[in-house]
Amino acid sequence: MGCGEGPAVIVLDTHTWVWNAVAPKKLSRAARSTIDRATTIGISTMSCWEVAFLEATGRLRLDRGVRAWVTSALADDRITALPVSLEIALTAGAIATLRDPADRIIYATAVEHDALLVTRDERITAHDPARVVW
Repeated sequence: MGCGEGPAVIVLDTHTWVWNAVAPKKLSRAARSTIDRATTIGISTMSCWEVAFLEATGRLRLDRGVRAWVTSALADDRITALPVSLEIALTAGAIATLRDPADRIIYATAVEHDALLVTRDERITAHDPARVVW
């Protein structure tokens, strides 16, 4: 990367993706800057599952149905859904220090795509501070 260029690919944790879409003021300055400069913003399909789960259990309220919300939140030209591949599943399964399966898969997605992970999650930060931006 040259001076002033952003990272080619970043991955957003679920809360970062939601906040970026509906409450960007909740993002840190570093998170906002990283998102603004990224060429490609990856969203793990596990985050799509997590949004649907949180909405179904009442822990997240969306302004429209979950399918419409996810479709809209993925519509930005820089955003791409990153499926859970065999490599991501195996990497995630081997991470003993992160207990939440969604966190493991989202983190493994960043690892497999050699990307920074934009997250406020302190457990992920403690596990791999060099990969995390917040």
